[in-house]
Amino acid sequence: MASEKVTFVIVGGGIAGVTCAEQLASQFPSEGVYLLTASPLVKTITNFKQVSKTLEEFNVEEQPSSVLEEKYPNLKIVQSAVQLLQVKEHRLQTDNGQTFHYKKLCLCSGARPKLLTQDNPHVLGIRDTDSAQEFQKRLSKAKRIVVVGNGGIALELVYEVEGCEVIWVIKDKAIGNTFFDAGAAQFLIPSLEAEKKDRSLPCKRVRYTTEKTGVCFIAGQSGDFGELGSALGPDWHEGIELRGAEKSSSGVHIEYECEVEKIYTQQEFLRFDFNTEKSELGMWPVYVQLTNGKTYGCDFIVSATGVVPNTDPFLHGNNFELAADHGLIVDDHMQTSEQDVYAAGDVCTVGWKPSALWQQMRLWTQARQMGWYAARCMAAAVLEESIELDFCFELFSHITKFFNYKVVLLGKFNAQGLGQDHELLLRCTKGQEYVKVVLSGGRMVGAVLIGDTDLEETFENLILNEMDLSRYGEHLLDPNIDIEDYFD
Repeated sequence: MASEKVTFVIVGGGIAGVTCAEQLASQFPSEGVYLLTASPLVKTITNFKQVSKTLEEFNVEEQPSSVLEEKYPNLKIVQSAVQLLQVKEHRLQTDNGQTFHYKKLCLCSGARPKLLTQDNPHVLGIRDTDSAQEFQKRLSKAKRIVVVGNGGIALELVYEVEGCEVIWVIKDKAIGNTFFDAGAAQFLIPSLEAEKKDRSLPCKRVRYTTEKTGVCFIAGQSGDFGELGSALGPDWHEGIELRGAEKSSSGVHIEYECEVEKIYTQQEFLRFDFNTEKSELGMWPVYVQLTNGKTYGCDFIVSATGVVPNTDPFLHGNNFELAADHGLIVDDHMQTSEQDVYAAGDVCTVGWKPSALWQQMRLWTQARQMGWYAARCMAAAVLEESIELDFCFELFSHITKFFNYKVVLLGKFNAQGLGQDHELLLRCTKGQEYVKVVLSGGRMVGAVLIGDTDLEETFENLILNEMDLSRYGEHLLDPNIDIEDYFD
């Protein structure tokens, strides 16, 4: 069995792991940096743009690991899953028989989908490239699908699918409640019914395929960490046609405030009694009974109900402190409760008291920031230098795109944790923009910007500067006033 003594080992080929490895490889050119990944492809960041002090935009690309090794001669990519981690001995063993004695280890193994059920071939979870391709293949033959969930993947999915009826099941009163309030949801709803036009330009980036890749996350086949591919990029649906079997789109029907009570195969469905006449429901491969009493037949079900931090491969024989969400708890230097073991991205949960204007959300931007900061903390520990918490954790900020609208979220954008101690200012132009500002004690503490508002940098400054805005009142969002001039 091969055994090596190394300074840095990073586990995970997603954004957090690759960012961490690149940072360490560039800072320590004479040290070997080892990146362990279960997939032959790694996620890399391209077209990075610092939009403002805290806002950043970038593309995520899948590339062969050789691309990284050519860029950093001291970075070695090992394509293997973790078999055993012994933190007391600072030893890590891989499935392919290698053993690493590390000085510093960073776990960036991401998260796995929370599937509705683990044993039904009609339930599909979408997380990695392979499962997205499996979804595309199934969708091409489908006339109706049921999408369960209300997060980012579900939002993108219901908008992008064409030529197929979509039944969207959400447990909330409004769509996208992870990101929006009910007002923003109402602003976006017409986009589901409108003719899709002015789509983003086709994705021009190179796509790589491999002969042996990770598991498609169909229920009943969700293997261990060795089979997990990295999470999809924010533009995962670009460049693949999400079209069903129908010539014309049948639209999206939303079932609010309900969940899936039971899933029936066609054979089971024919044996049971239902309130609805079976002839009305038609013949489908699978049926979904909802808690509101309704039953729908469909070709397959998409489970988009969130993720669980992928910590299981590292727990046996060790004493990691876990959060309620099963994430590895990290301190303000991204260290876990075990010595010399760090974590970043979806696998970890922050254990420090965060800034009043920041909260953890398992998003691409935070995976990059955490991976970068974890590398700096590991470097500081090796060099015996002190380091302060990075500025990116001062203010929550995120740029994304939903329903073909640019979306910017800042601070306590949904008044998280503010109770009744806040007021909202709104500006909405149907089909163009939705602007919401959260004020507390006369100061701006959060904002939601949908559309091309060009207000993100101004609002970021107002939040960070803690300026008292009481005297401006509703004029703060007056479209006839150039706010930038107002606060120069």
